[in-house]
Amino acid sequence: MSTTKKSNPRVRRKENPQAESAPPERLQKVMASAGLGSRRALEKRIKNGDVLLNGEKASVGQNVSTGDSITFEQQQWRVVSKPVQHRGLIYNKPEGEVTSRSDPNGRPTVFDRLPTVRNARWVAIGRLDISTTGLLILTTDGELAHAMMHPSSNVDREYACRIRGQVSAEQLENLRRGVELNDGPASFSDIQEAGGSGENHWYHVTIMEGRNREVRRLWESQGLLVSRLKRVRYGAAFLPKRLNMGKWSEISAGDLQVLREDIGLSPEGKSLSLQFVKGPRGRSGGSEPRKTSKRAAKSTARRTTRKTAQSTTKSAGKYEKKRAGRK
Repeated sequence: MSTTKKSNPRVRRKENPQAESAPPERLQKVMASAGLGSRRALEKRIKNGDVLLNGEKASVGQNVSTGDSITFEQQQWRVVSKPVQHRGLIYNKPEGEVTSRSDPNGRPTVFDRLPTVRNARWVAIGRLDISTTGLLILTTDGELAHAMMHPSSNVDREYACRIRGQVSAEQLENLRRGVELNDGPASFSDIQEAGGSGENHWYHVTIMEGRNREVRRLWESQGLLVSRLKRVRYGAAFLPKRLNMGKWSEISAGDLQVLREDIGLSPEGKSLSLQFVKGPRGRSGGSEPRKTSKRAAKSTARRTTRKTAQSTTKSAGKYEKKRAGRK
């Protein structure tokens, strides 16, 4: 079983942090998280027209955002953003594992080795094919994962490549300037020689996107074969040197904030929640009205009965003492 460590992703901070409120989420998910029912049950209620979103009948799968109004069972709720604590891992992926939750061929997946999380799930930031090893970031922060993988964020990835055969200066220049692949033009933004001997030579290359097998296909466009491929950096996160294959390292809360800031997100992750506004009699407040359970009601009734009996006993005792004094 892998041990938990703290990693220290290096940082290139970017200005202009944004996203002060949580991103939109599905209506039934937000309602279920607020304890208004299970997702499946709420989907049925939404289909039946029992849920209003901003005064109109809602539909299943509809997104809600901060400030929206939800009416359900004669109660009104406001959608609000609240801070949420996410987790992140750096995993050193070995060869032979797939980056998916399950595999029809029964091959092991990277998720088999990860710790369990409550009320969340791990999201892999950038896939690695079965033959590629190295850095894989996993997080429960869906907003961070989406932003880091989106092409508009311009997050670079660095790979260590072992190339079989001699590489000419002309071939390296072609890879820097760009070549045409079957799914469009591609290039390395940077190439650095990293030693080697005989037929094998190491290079560190950087790309700005993550298309399927893009690094391998770029080398293959020059008639060169990649015999080993390892990702060593993704954005501001580096693969720790002492992290063994198949082991994971916990990313601290501070480092997660750094990763968010590095791509222009607010340092603290947020999610959507519901704030109670008013009930059927116009009662308003900042939280859901308290509901008394049957067990609590019975307990209250027992306490009331016990207090009444004690009071009656004391009154009877005082009455007997008065009668004895008169005699």
